Amino acid sequence: MGTAWVFPGQGSQKRGMAAGVLQDDLAQDRFAQAGALLGRDLLAICEGAADGPDHDLNDTRNSQPALFVLESVLLDRCKQHGHKADVLAGHSLGELAALYGAGCFDFRTGLSLVKQRSELMAATGGGAMVAVMGFVRAELEAAVAAQPNVVIANDNSAGQVVLSGTATAVRAVCSTVRCKRSVPLVVSGAFHSPLMKEPAARFAQVLEATPFADAAVPVVSNATACSSTSGSTLKANLVQQMVSGVRWRETMDHMASLGINTVLEIGPGAVLSGLLKRSLSTINIRQINAMAHLAR
Repeated sequence: MGTAWVFPGQGSQKRGMAAGVLQDDLAQDRFAQAGALLGRDLLAICEGAADGPDHDLNDTRNSQPALFVLESVLLDRCKQHGHKADVLAGHSLGELAALYGAGCFDFRTGLSLVKQRSELMAATGGGAMVAVMGFVRAELEAAVAAQPNVVIANDNSAGQVVLSGTATAVRAVCSTVRCKRSVPLVVSGAFHSPLMKEPAARFAQVLEATPFADAAVPVVSNATACSSTSGSTLKANLVQQMVSGVRWRETMDHMASLGINTVLEIGPGAVLSGLLKRSLSTINIRQINAMAHLAR
């Protein structure tokens, strides 16, 4: 039996999410470092205290660094409180927090990678993403296969996926698939799809110049739903993640196959906890989104 740490991605951000770490000196230092690198007061953005067109927390260029900083602080404090993980995994952006937690790179390197990733993704306009719930999987997969410009971007669980692609192709799939609910996402591009080929290629150049150590703890990659400690493998998977789907349903199954019986969701909200509860009903789950939650 073992313990997994999981890290949520973009979409989990919310105003006030840093309130539980505001008095922590590590958090203050890291938010200050991020603000200096971005040229914006990231902590004020998290608190909703900043104005102007570049100060929306839901802007990809802000939400990704904000989530990474918060999750890095909480995971380091988890380690200092004696918590240990047998495997790490992150959903989309959360995978960078998992790689940081596994020791593949230091905080400054991770922050720089997140900044560049978020800017590349934000600059890629066009496309659409829609969350679909309560469907027949065979019917959905057949509809996606019939459309060349749409993919399952996030395979979150047996009953929840996110489609990504051109607006026309996404609408075509949604119009033919029976489901309980579909919700368009407010995003700047068709993330986790082949439409992200150009930013993925540019991010690959960034990563090529970035040293990656082997992971001290196995990390489950979104692109493969398999765990690895190889720095070169994890780096390659991080590039592939931008153009392929987040295989979270399979990631949960993989963690179960490893004998994981306890999961700590480190970061704001409880989105991943909800998916885990519905998919792996016997697992023990805790949310760590504030310093007060660190007591063992």
